[in-house]
Amino acid sequence: MKPGTPTLDSLSTIHADGSRKFVHPSDVRGPFTSWRRVAALVLLFIYIALPWIPVNGFPAVFLDVQERRFHFFGLTLATQDLWIGFFLVTGLAFSLFYITSLFGRIWCGWTCPYSLFMEQVYRRVERWIDGDGAARRQLEDAPWTASKVARRIFKHGIFILISAIIAHIFLSYFVSIKSLYEMMQHSPAHHAKAFGVVLFLTGALYFSFSWFREQFCIILCPYGRLQSALTDDNSVVIGYDKKRGEPRGKATVERPAGDCIDCRRCVQVCPTGIDIRNGLQLECIGCAACVDACDEIMTKVKRPKGLVRYDSYTGLQGGKTRLIRPRTIFYTVILFVWVAAFSMAITRIAPLRASVVRMGGASFYVDNGIIRNQFQLRVINKRNAESTYKIELVGKVPASLEVVGMDQTITLPAMGEDLKTLVLTLPKADYKERYRFTIKVTDINRGDASETRVMEYLGPDPQAAPASSLNAKDFIH
Repeated sequence: MKPGTPTLDSLSTIHADGSRKFVHPSDVRGPFTSWRRVAALVLLFIYIALPWIPVNGFPAVFLDVQERRFHFFGLTLATQDLWIGFFLVTGLAFSLFYITSLFGRIWCGWTCPYSLFMEQVYRRVERWIDGDGAARRQLEDAPWTASKVARRIFKHGIFILISAIIAHIFLSYFVSIKSLYEMMQHSPAHHAKAFGVVLFLTGALYFSFSWFREQFCIILCPYGRLQSALTDDNSVVIGYDKKRGEPRGKATVERPAGDCIDCRRCVQVCPTGIDIRNGLQLECIGCAACVDACDEIMTKVKRPKGLVRYDSYTGLQGGKTRLIRPRTIFYTVILFVWVAAFSMAITRIAPLRASVVRMGGASFYVDNGIIRNQFQLRVINKRNAESTYKIELVGKVPASLEVVGMDQTITLPAMGEDLKTLVLTLPKADYKERYRFTIKVTDINRGDASETRVMEYLGPDPQAAPASSLNAKDFIH
């Protein structure tokens, strides 16, 4: 084995003495690399464009924390609708499990935001300034000269600028592009919280992509550790064909060799520094850089491509990969159940919401033979347009019940809400039992209606004996 070749005994990013080893992957060309860059450009464009694209008067994705409104491509969720987030999170998780069971960690190498920014933004800048992998490794070991210092300052300055841009775009998802631009016209003191968020994110991004790098995928991200539970022998991952490649090296009369010439090109281009010939490892992110690198070498030495390829363990052993198997069938069923549950949940989202609670203090008041109950009604307009509502009492209530607070309609602006105090009074002589009722709020123009939960009109027990004067001696022992 050549010196410096990664093994399974330790992490490839750690020296023998335990110190950090920085990975400087070489550039590679090939169909998978080209398609990854196309996918990265599309995803970067989506990330930048979403806050700019208006849908129903709001950005396509706008998490308006201040107003407690969350907009997703025209669908507006109020705080009370955040239970829908459970279905979104579980749906993403099930989808990730499903994709992993079929194609391994293709998410990490092709669509993960961290890998995308690391490989397609920061390392592209680094290659532009410091050169390819060999040049960067040579520059790292070189003594500190004026040229090296200048390159470091220039590179890290661009890293900080890119980190700040990414942080500002991220903030725009929560405050909107318009508000973000207005904030940028003032000093940081005018918007200290927003400035602090951007400053923190810029620092965190700069630290992660300039120094921490692949350590995030290896140490912090739990997904790599889950792959052993999510994949099996039929999952399509990146693998090395040992039957065809071994023994490695140059063939001689005394020693026949396989197709692998042990050029270590697959190691040089790996963004996490592993040797894929050692088998599937925790650090592998499924980026296919080693596939393109090996195919390029095989073409040069006039041998068939595919020594390193996307295949299952079964396929690499000469068997037939089965995509349809109990694991994938189970995940498919789970996904169909999720789709049905999510579709049903979406139908429960109404453009109008009304809720009522009993006001603090006593449950009821009795004054001059009149029983009084007090409630607080909240009406939320979840439309992106002004709406006018009428309020009415629904339920079996006495004719002598009087309600103060429902004598007129209320008009709410787009995405507005209002609190209204309702005072219900009833002569004590007419109170025979606890009356149940709901409050119905109806959009006058559109006909949308929302009913509150069932409430009770409370009062003194009508079966109780009349109150009499109390004798303190009866209570002293």
